[in-house]
Amino acid sequence: MCSTDAPSSPGGPSLPEICLGFLSFLEIEKNYSPATASAYASDLQQFEAFLLGRGASLERFEAITRADVTAYLAELHRLRQKKSSMARKLSTLRSFFRYLIKNRLLAADPLSGLRNPKQEQRHPRALNVDQAVALMEAPASPGAEGIRDAALAELLYGSGLRVSEALSLTVDDVRADRGFVRVLGKGGKERLAPLSGAAVDRLREYLDWRDTFTQDEAQQALFLGVRGGPLQRREAARIVERLGGKAGVAQRVHPHMLRHSFATHMLEAGADLRSVQEMLGHSRLSTTERYTHLDLRRITEVYDKAHPRSTPQPAADPGGEEPKK
Repeated sequence: MCSTDAPSSPGGPSLPEICLGFLSFLEIEKNYSPATASAYASDLQQFEAFLLGRGASLERFEAITRADVTAYLAELHRLRQKKSSMARKLSTLRSFFRYLIKNRLLAADPLSGLRNPKQEQRHPRALNVDQAVALMEAPASPGAEGIRDAALAELLYGSGLRVSEALSLTVDDVRADRGFVRVLGKGGKERLAPLSGAAVDRLREYLDWRDTFTQDEAQQALFLGVRGGPLQRREAARIVERLGGKAGVAQRVHPHMLRHSFATHMLEAGADLRSVQEMLGHSRLSTTERYTHLDLRRITEVYDKAHPRSTPQPAADPGGEEPKK
């Protein structure tokens, strides 16, 4: 829960009371995580610092104009902020002003009609199937830690969980006998994620060894660190990177890459988009559609093999010349 003191980053301005009320609303009413609320607070702080330089302030929110916001976006552009970052900051401001309007503190939204910066087309990076399998079968560290590491990797890839979702699981969330795990996703939305056969085996083995980390029965976190507390995100990232290295994967592997790989491989194997959306916990189908990107050559090959009216075209030779007829 947000405290009555304005959250602040080093060197950032304090936030006025109206902003603190908004942040508390996000955590209490919207059930946002403290980390998400902190990100909103940071965005508001940055906008407040900009406004103070113009002789304005979020404390006098009713005087903020569209010109203030567009000037802020121009400043972010000058600082070479990524368009995705600019869009997120703009989303924070939209949420804040909607909150004011909903509570009848403001009559008109200064962001009305203001569009997000056009986003670059980015596609998630994923491992290929051979790399993913090699990582799952990579030799883990000896003992309980290695068994835990293997279970975590199987869960991230086998069920497509976000690393935050995996690390927030409790022992009771795992239903290995029924083949699923109960996940609390973004915005407090609960879903049931299926477990692969390999994940079931790894989790059962890990649960047999979990007491090695702690004898505290009050500790219900599924994945534990060496000191008996919940496994931290940074350590989870190191685990996945280490397994990727042992598997011989050239690029640096991070936990979210396993989630990307899960989605990509499911779709390539013929899973329908809506089902994958549900398994990933995406609220919008457009988010899942990012995983449907395939290069033109692959699309052409599939079309030539599958379409009854297609006439396969001969490939060009390595020198780039068209084949002789």
